[in-house]
Order: sequence, then structure tokens, then C-alpha cells
Amino acid sequence: MPLRVTPEASGRRQTGRTSPNGPTGQPETTDEAAHIKITSASASSAESAAAELRSFDDLVELATHDVTSTDATAEGSAGSGAGAGAPAGEGATGRADTRRVGIELEWLVVDVARPSRSVPPDETAAALVEALGTTGAPGTAGAPGTAGASGAAGASVRSGRPEPGPGAGAGAPPSLPSLPGGSRLTFEPGGQLELSGPPLALADAVAAMRGDLTLVRGALARHGLGLAGLGVDPLRPPRRHTAASRYVAMEEHFRAVGGEAGLTMMCSTASVQVNLDSGADVTQTVERFRLAHALEPVLIAMFAASPMPAGQPLTWQSGRQEVWARIDPSRTGPVLPDPTVPPTEWNPRGGTDHLAWLWARYLHDAHLMMIAGDDGEYQAVGYRATFGDWLAGGRAAPSTRRPTRQDLGWHATTLFPPVRPRGWLELRYLDAQPSELWPVPVAVASVLFDDPLAAREALAASVAVAGRARLAARLGLRDPALHRAAVRCVDLAVEALSRAGGDPELRLAVEAFADRYTRRRRSPADDLSLRLAARGPAELLREEASQCVLVP
Repeated sequence: MPLRVTPEASGRRQTGRTSPNGPTGQPETTDEAAHIKITSASASSAESAAAELRSFDDLVELATHDVTSTDATAEGSAGSGAGAGAPAGEGATGRADTRRVGIELEWLVVDVARPSRSVPPDETAAALVEALGTTGAPGTAGAPGTAGASGAAGASVRSGRPEPGPGAGAGAPPSLPSLPGGSRLTFEPGGQLELSGPPLALADAVAAMRGDLTLVRGALARHGLGLAGLGVDPLRPPRRHTAASRYVAMEEHFRAVGGEAGLTMMCSTASVQVNLDSGADVTQTVERFRLAHALEPVLIAMFAASPMPAGQPLTWQSGRQEVWARIDPSRTGPVLPDPTVPPTEWNPRGGTDHLAWLWARYLHDAHLMMIAGDDGEYQAVGYRATFGDWLAGGRAAPSTRRPTRQDLGWHATTLFPPVRPRGWLELRYLDAQPSELWPVPVAVASVLFDDPLAAREALAASVAVAGRARLAARLGLRDPALHRAAVRCVDLAVEALSRAGGDPELRLAVEAFADRYTRRRRSPADDLSLRLAARGPAELLREEASQCVLVP
């Protein structure tokens, strides 16, 4: 089984992973991130992870396994195990069922009595454990997505797991509960709480996440805490709570070369992330990757929900995207810069590995954020050096030793493109949603990919505005072209949901959202802006954390 470059061996505990061609919806980091020793299942896999990289072709070889679906049985036999959250409906062919979705919801945690207070993750975790226990609600021990399902790591770069370090020692949050819907709970560096659900059919994924979220909100409410779905914190300055070496190094790097935007991204932003199967074969994967990039401006504008970076004027519909735009573009820019270009032109060398070449080039050209130190912890790279510089050696290289396959895997975890290939596709460009709106972007994105007619027509509607992500973040649906594309896409989504059957309430929620927002050239950011101007940021946070206002 070849090593994978998948950005996962990062500093988050690896448990309950899915097979490589299923969207995971499972988290990639926790406060346990600190040491980065290889802990592979066998000496041979450890030796493979430590193999040196010599050329760009080595990157292309490894990138291939991140951008194509591979056989789940092969991955399981290597030792990782499909385990909890593994995709259903796969046989010996390893062909993926492309009608599943993994949902990841990030939330700002708010003290309802004192909204200006930054809530540390150990306080949130203690509240959850007191209410739910460390094994979840009654009868949920061993629920999907819990630790122990995947067993030892296999021959994948992404399975070289970090040893527990400062973030998992004294003062670290206690073990978090498992939840009956299979969601896992983790924290971002600023204390944002993330729920990551297993890959399921759309209606099942939404129902499971909704049930888990209800339990979590109830548990936190008993301690005066609540969850606010906003793309960026409108009030509290960014503060890193974790002492894990990964995040210490990340902050050091950003302070050296990235400015305050990097710290804001780490500690003050939140998103709805939609994870979709990459496709049943290479051709379908390329098509879905192209569609994911073409839809970026449309979905950013439609679901903008952060008009208020703290201390800045209300000039952006998506302040979260404005923050990301100020970070090093080599790690936040798109892997596919122009989705209107046909796939045959993605690789200037020719051949058929179009997408693998793009991802390898992105890995090669992105600046290094951190590398493995001799003490087994992450060490920040405090100047602009690319992975390609390290590969080439010389004065710009951050180390005298040659980079390894494991180094490439770690490097990939520090890259945050709007669409990231991991054997599935991560859509990372959606703001966290206020109130109970989060199922709508999940549903819209899912059906626009999984319904063939909707996918074809959505691509045709989106190519006219492809590449306008920054404009979408600033103006939203006030831009006429973006509005036309968004209305077409939301209409396609409603039609596709009707064809698919399933949960009628989900279709009605999308229709209600379209009537309230999209068809009126509005987004959730417009409502948030009015409330912010009328009540101020503290009251906005308090309102969002203490109540849920359903779409009428």
C-alpha cells in the first residue's frame, strides 16, 4: 500500500478514521498535538514513512494517492482498518458510493453571562463531561467515530500519529464524550468547539449531527455556555489556549511572516466544512474537483455569515474570507486557480495525472510552516522557504537533512486551500452559520455534486463567476453575476432534493433559505449586520449563544 500525502498526520489524534475514498467528517487536530514521532504499526511502514524524497516526481507519485479513490479493503489490510465511520456500500472493486457526506461544524463558545470572556477549552470540556460523561449519553459507548475503532496505523503517511505532548498532559481538557450520532468533539486553538460527524447519506448525516448538537448545547447550557455560529468572532481578540507544540509553532510562524491574520484564523474563525466523496474513478474525481472550485464564489456569497472582523468596519459579507485572504496565499490559495481551464491543460508535462500534478505542485510551492525538531516537537520556520527549497537543498533549505515522506505529510497538514484533496474532497470555504441554518449549505453542496443533472447545470452557471472568491466575500449577492449564479444553483438544489426524496424538511429548509435570502440578494451576513449595528457585538454573541432562531 503506497504512502499517502493526505493532510492528516498533523497534530490531531487519529482515531476512528474512514477508508481513504470516503469523506471523513472526522477532526484532524486536538489539543493532543505536540510530538511528531512516527508511531506506525510496523517497522516496514515506519521505514517507508522515513524514506527520503529526491525529486518532484516523488511528490507526484505520493499526491496521486490523495486525489484518487483507492480500494478500502487494501487500506484496511494495511492495518488502518475501516472501523467506525467507514463508508458503506463498497465491494471488492473499491468504487466509492458518491452519495455520502461528512459534516464538520465549528462553533464559537460563549459565556452567556459574560460574552466578552474567552472560554478556555478545558472549561468547555469539563461541562460536557459532567453532563454526558466520558463515554457519551447512556447506551452510546463504542459509538461510531470513537477511539479504538481504527487500531494501529497502517502504511500511510497520514497515520504517523503524534505522541501526546503538552496539550495532553497536565491542564489538558479531559477526555471528551462520544455521542450517539457518531460525532467526535475536538477543539481549535482558540477554544472553538468542533463536531465532526461520520460519512452518511445526506439526510442521515444531518439527522445524526442535529441530535448530537442538541445534546452538546443542552450540556453546555447547564453551565451558562452556548455556541455561536459566526464565521469570525466579532468581539473577542484572538487568544491561543493550547500549549501543543504544533500550535505554538504555527503562531510563531505567523508572527514571523504572516501577521495577525494568521492568529485570527487559528483562534477566532469558524466554519461549516462539507466533506464529499472524490468520485468513483479518476474522471469523476477531476469533474468533482473542478466543480468544487467553480462553486466557491457562489457558495461563499450565498452563505456569507461574518460581516464583522473584530475592530474592523462592516465592509465584508464574509469577514472570515477576508482574514484568510491576508494569510500567505501559497497555503490558502486554490489548488486549481482557474476551473474554466480544461483538465488536459492542468499538467504542462502532458500525461493523464492532471490532478495529482496540480496537488504536487501546490505542495512543492507552498511555504513551510514547521518541521520536525530533534526533540520530537514542531519547530517553526520563521522565514519564507518552500518545500521545493528543502527538496532542492542549498541555503534556503530549513534543514541540512533531506525531507522525507513523513515531512511531506506534515507539511500538507499546514496547507488550507479552499478545496483540499484527502482521498475525498474537503470544501473549506463556508462560514459557520447562525442559528439552525447549518443544514442548508450542507444540503446545497451535497446535491449539487451528487445529482448528475444538478452538477452539470451548476458548473455551467458557475463558470461565469469562477475565480471571484474575494469579490464574493466582499459584496456577496449584491454582485449581479453572483446573484444570478446563486439563484440558479439554489433552484437546482431544490429540484435535486425533490428528485432524491428523503427528508422533506431538509428540502423545505433550503426553499425557505432561498426565499428569505438568495432570491432577495441577501445572505445571513445581512441579518447579522443589522443586529450588530443595533445591539453591538456582545449582545449578538449572547443572542446566538442563548437561542436558536429558526428560518420562518
